[in-house]
Amino acid sequence: MAAWPNPALPLLLVAALLAFEDWLSTPSCSGGPPRHGPGDLRAMMVADLMLLGSDATYADRLFRDHVMYKFFANSIQTLKPDMIVVLGDISAKGSELTERKWISVIEQFEGILGHHSSLPLLTVLGDKDVGNCANLEGKFVHRRAKHLPGLDSCGCGAFEISNVSFVSLNAVALLCGNNNLRFGVEKFMERESHHFQSLNEAECYPLGCEKREGSTDISWRRNSMDSGSGPVILLHFPLHRFDAEVTGVPTSAEAIVSDHSSVFSSSKQRGIYDRLHTLPANSTQYILQALKPRIIFNAHTGSFSDFLHADGTREVTVPAMTWKTRGVPGFVITTFDTKGTVTLSCCLLAKEWHVIMGYLAFLCLTALAVKLSHQLE
Repeated sequence: MAAWPNPALPLLLVAALLAFEDWLSTPSCSGGPPRHGPGDLRAMMVADLMLLGSDATYADRLFRDHVMYKFFANSIQTLKPDMIVVLGDISAKGSELTERKWISVIEQFEGILGHHSSLPLLTVLGDKDVGNCANLEGKFVHRRAKHLPGLDSCGCGAFEISNVSFVSLNAVALLCGNNNLRFGVEKFMERESHHFQSLNEAECYPLGCEKREGSTDISWRRNSMDSGSGPVILLHFPLHRFDAEVTGVPTSAEAIVSDHSSVFSSSKQRGIYDRLHTLPANSTQYILQALKPRIIFNAHTGSFSDFLHADGTREVTVPAMTWKTRGVPGFVITTFDTKGTVTLSCCLLAKEWHVIMGYLAFLCLTALAVKLSHQLE
């Protein structure tokens, strides 16, 4: 039986591997590590994980899940978020899965989080989770939503954590026309609008109480709330932009780019893409005017964007945290401080081929170290 030429070499190699993985899985965040004062709420916003659950290949289970576990563990240990928000498409093909396989996707995500799965978790439904308008059906959405924390039968939810109110919307339903799910989401938004207006009028009802659920009238109401005084809105699709060159201001140099949108070269084709992959203008207007969002977080495009609407509402698109898209995987870390200020930082992770080349380089260096150790024996 062959023995190691130097008994200390295995320990040195293991230590080097751990140091290498720690360096490889450390996120690169814009502006450096964000500050976290006492009483602040920090959220880790991720999106488009596109997990396969029980259909995952050996490469997914033995390599990609392991690396993703390292990404989450190192990011959480470094940035210390108080909660995790998933902005849709937790599954790569959830609309095609049985309920048991859907549960396996959630279990896969919990395995990737490891012991950090005890953190508060908010989840939004995406189009890959529930399908598109052609096959969107209420009972199916309910079977998906009931396994995710806090979502109702329409795939919407309202939460309050550390005095920060969150409202998650089923944006897929809002893309559809005469669909019962869309009507259900609109009624949900109207109830939330009524709730937050009553808060401003000092008629505070606790979240989820019967009085809050009472209103079913979805007609437009005059909203006396100030812009930005409403909840944090979470949804999967970006909002419609009303002639962005005039009424909106991009606050980051990086434009929204995705695998889908890059193939649309003409303005006509771009318009078709916008109708399929952004919320309709009327839904966008209703969200902005009825809910007066403090800030909006969405996903779907695959890359980061920070946009300011004409009314001053800030809309942040979170990059995909997967290697299944062409962009650089990443997430957004957001801090809600006690003064009402929202600060965020976009954190990027290593590309898949960088990780593969890194491990191959480490194996080559390990083989070389063993060979040299034998020669010096």
